[in-house]
Amino acid sequence: MAEAATQKLVEVLDLVKHFPVENSDDLVRAVDGISFDIMAGETLGLVGESGCGKSTVGRCLLRLHEPTSGEVRFEGENIVDLGNRELQKLRREMQVIFQDPYSSLNPRMSIYSTVSEPLKIHRIGDKSDRRRKVEELLRKVGLDPRYMDRYPHEFSGGQRQRIGIARALALNPKLIIADEPVSALDVSVQAQVVNLLQDLQKEFGLTYLFISHGLAVVEHISSRVAVMYLGKIVEVAEAEELYRNPLHPYTKALLSAIPIPDPQIKRERIVLEGDVPTPINPPSGCRFRTRCPIAINECAQKDPVFEEVSENHFAACIRVGE
Repeated sequence: MAEAATQKLVEVLDLVKHFPVENSDDLVRAVDGISFDIMAGETLGLVGESGCGKSTVGRCLLRLHEPTSGEVRFEGENIVDLGNRELQKLRREMQVIFQDPYSSLNPRMSIYSTVSEPLKIHRIGDKSDRRRKVEELLRKVGLDPRYMDRYPHEFSGGQRQRIGIARALALNPKLIIADEPVSALDVSVQAQVVNLLQDLQKEFGLTYLFISHGLAVVEHISSRVAVMYLGKIVEVAEAEELYRNPLHPYTKALLSAIPIPDPQIKRERIVLEGDVPTPINPPSGCRFRTRCPIAINECAQKDPVFEEVSENHFAACIRVGE
């Protein structure tokens, strides 16, 4: 697990992202008013079920999606207000590793062209400088530089993801959004890629937003963990504290699903009833109440406040502490 940091690199303030529904006045409330910080040098894990909005958060931080409202501050500057020229400069500091190593690489581009493209776009170095840089990056991610003139179809999934990581490192960024970077890989390869990300973080002083639904992976790599449900963050804590002492009933249900690698030990499973509600028309009050095993009538009327329950441990549940 990465060590905690103290200096804020990213501040997200009341971030909202709604998508219009075609031929309708309805909105998909993918992200509906969340706030959190990412500290320099840490890994913030962002977890939740598919469709909860976590990938949309990552894309809003990079402005691949334009936020509906709210602020995203990078080193104190609100990037939502930046024009195209200023945003291009900022992109050197913020990069992304995509989920699917097969679709995230252009099959018509060689590995050299793929990894060197950011350097060309930002006019860094001449051709010989870029080739040396690509060789160095491929070595850093555990690939033989002699393969740089090959094409993506000649590599395995794990190797392709290493190529994607090399591309993300090309501009020496401060922040990397890792959007489920190991979910499409075999379990044995997942461990190799996670260990590589940790080694690169130490070497280059990187900061990660690590988006995943793999709770065991998030526990291994994260300094802190934020839990999302239906467009809202419901709990944030240091990773060790959250896994040892979850407060929100949704977090407890998620953690109860993690298998224990010992056939003699059985974890008490919390099975949630029903499906995740639609983000087009989320429940009133607490969004988790329709599936919550401890919900009371008040949960339907009152939107729970996201507040600090104990030191550096935040949760949004009116029943926490009862």
